[in-house]
Amino acid sequence: MKRVPDTEARITIAGDSRTIDESGVEFIINPYDEIAVEVGLRLKEKHGGEVVMVCYGPEGSGPVIRKALAMGADRAVHIVCQSAEHEPYQAARVLATALEEEKFDVILCGKQAVDDDSAQVGPMLAELLGMPCVTEASALEVDGDKVVVHKEIEGGEEVVEATLPAIVTCQKGIAEPRLPGLKGIMMSKKKPLAEKKVDEPGLLTEVIRLEYPPTRPPGRIVGEGVEAVGALIEALKSEAKVL
Repeated sequence: MKRVPDTEARITIAGDSRTIDESGVEFIINPYDEIAVEVGLRLKEKHGGEVVMVCYGPEGSGPVIRKALAMGADRAVHIVCQSAEHEPYQAARVLATALEEEKFDVILCGKQAVDDDSAQVGPMLAELLGMPCVTEASALEVDGDKVVVHKEIEGGEEVVEATLPAIVTCQKGIAEPRLPGLKGIMMSKKKPLAEKKVDEPGLLTEVIRLEYPPTRPPGRIVGEGVEAVGALIEALKSEAKVL
């Protein structure tokens, strides 16, 4: 699970021009990871077992992790990150180290994080752990010692089988995350949340600078009614150059 800025938050660049200014920004569970939590809870309800949340995030991630516990996860592991900058490979290496200590059948990830949109951590984690990986699952079933995953493709559906243990990344539509009830919120305060610190590998990439997108030019009205059609076509040809 990744802690990310609220998708409705107004993001500004920090003074170092390499990170975002976190002051006043609310952080949430990455929406795709929240979907993965729901899938894990449904598997537990059907097959039994335990749902363990693993989060690699900075100090202060506790409230976000507690929300996953309030949804119904049994316990959580918070790997406290020390570095200010992150990349998918670094996250995958750290998570692989922590997960090697756990006994699991299925590792569920969101298909991507909404802050960097890399969609790389799940497949990288599978490579590091030597496990099969199926990405962008739109449906998932566990059948004995295998997992059956449905993937939406252009013009149809692809069905993939993988031997457990396996990693599956979850797409929108596979499940609608439940809202934690008052009982779940109260119980989450008593559930185990272990903090760990691990050696973080060096970064393979470096952020040189963050920049805002170019400012859009202001719109203008070329006329009204039918009389505006000619002026609009001319503007699309000569100014926008899209015709």
